[in-house]
Amino acid sequence: MRIFLLIVLFFVYNITTGQDISSSDKKLFVYGGQVNKEFIKYTAQLTGKKRPKVCFLPTATGDNERYMNFWYQLCSDLDIEPHVLKVWINSYRQKKSFEEILSSMDAIIVGGGNTLNMLAIWKAQKIDLALEKAYEKGIVLAGGSAGSLCWFNGGTTDSRPKELSIVKGLSFLNYSHCPHYNSEESRRPLYHDNILKGILSDGYACDDKSGILFVNGKAKSALSIDNESNSYYVYRKEGKIVEEKIDSEIIK
Repeated sequence: MRIFLLIVLFFVYNITTGQDISSSDKKLFVYGGQVNKEFIKYTAQLTGKKRPKVCFLPTATGDNERYMNFWYQLCSDLDIEPHVLKVWINSYRQKKSFEEILSSMDAIIVGGGNTLNMLAIWKAQKIDLALEKAYEKGIVLAGGSAGSLCWFNGGTTDSRPKELSIVKGLSFLNYSHCPHYNSEESRRPLYHDNILKGILSDGYACDDKSGILFVNGKAKSALSIDNESNSYYVYRKEGKIVEEKIDSEIIK
């Protein structure tokens, strides 16, 4: 009888909450292109908070003023509390550490730009360690372009002169990654070639307007802004590349 009651209570709980992701789960949402209102809204929803504090990191563009203004414009009519973490600061004006600021947020979104320079700055300032602690704490992480590539073990980047090259990420997600999968002709074949040669591990690719939610390090679901944008799992099998399109939910 006791077991039966426990089963009933478990069933009722899941029906009433409508959730299969708990607040203690580690959530990371990546998308192929630049930050947009739809994906900001979705990231905020992942926090489960009524008016979440969402912090934007424009490190990859050198704390570009126009990019930060664009962020605040996107957030102006959303039910969130927007913040920006700048790295070009001085200790006279900023009295809180980067870790203190990031750990007080409900979600963190990383913008696009130069991935290599961004990761170097994060390492020098120990922001990479602060982000890892935030992730372990259950703070939602997200981002697109450089802001998606950084979370994986590696991928191709345009951060160096002359041609696309390989960059190592933070490895919060133990896969390779390719952003801008549909917008730059050289990205897709180069990604395939690097996986075939074993330079990159199997991984995930996202069109500019498509993204993937990872929960506890595993792909949970895909979301897209339109019917033309998709996300893919790309892997090597018997010496050939397999590209599996992930069914996406269209969000507005």
